[in-house]
Amino acid sequence: MATMKPGERKLQILQTLATMLEQPKGEKITTAALAARLEVSEAALYRHFASKAQMFEGLIEFIESTVFGLINKITEQQENGLSQVQATIIMLLNFAERNPGMTRVMIGDALVNEDERLQTRMNQFIDRIELAIKQSLRVAATQGQASEAEVTVRANLITSLVLGHWHRFAKTGFKQNPSAHASAQIAMLLA
Repeated sequence: MATMKPGERKLQILQTLATMLEQPKGEKITTAALAARLEVSEAALYRHFASKAQMFEGLIEFIESTVFGLINKITEQQENGLSQVQATIIMLLNFAERNPGMTRVMIGDALVNEDERLQTRMNQFIDRIELAIKQSLRVAATQGQASEAEVTVRANLITSLVLGHWHRFAKTGFKQNPSAHASAQIAMLLA
């Protein structure tokens, strides 16, 4: 067996966990099943992660850094507030579509019966997304493209739309793509 560079096994564990989360039936993932998939002992998993919760934290860190990195890039590249909102929504839906296992983490399905702090962290993730959308809508309001009075309500509605698409994607066994009909819905929300 080839030796792995430092950090490679940890990444392999997280990638395998994400792949296992892509199974539409969504059974609870055990460390025994994860170890079997990797063809290692459970003890080998615990050499890299102190707990299963820490493995999920690794996935959450990937989700957060990717999503907020992309949101920052969108706001830097787009001066128009409504264009920022539209690009953010599309990015969030496409991220879910490309990462079905991560979608189950984002909506909390994969975190049921896990450490409560993981769900709290994902709730904060959703709050930060809504805040980013609010900031873009405020930019749109200063540009005369949106009403300042509607910023909070509209940001909440947009966030709910994104969450709804994520839930539907996961609950249909990843058959109903999150981006289906998104353009028309975005146009209605931003009109």
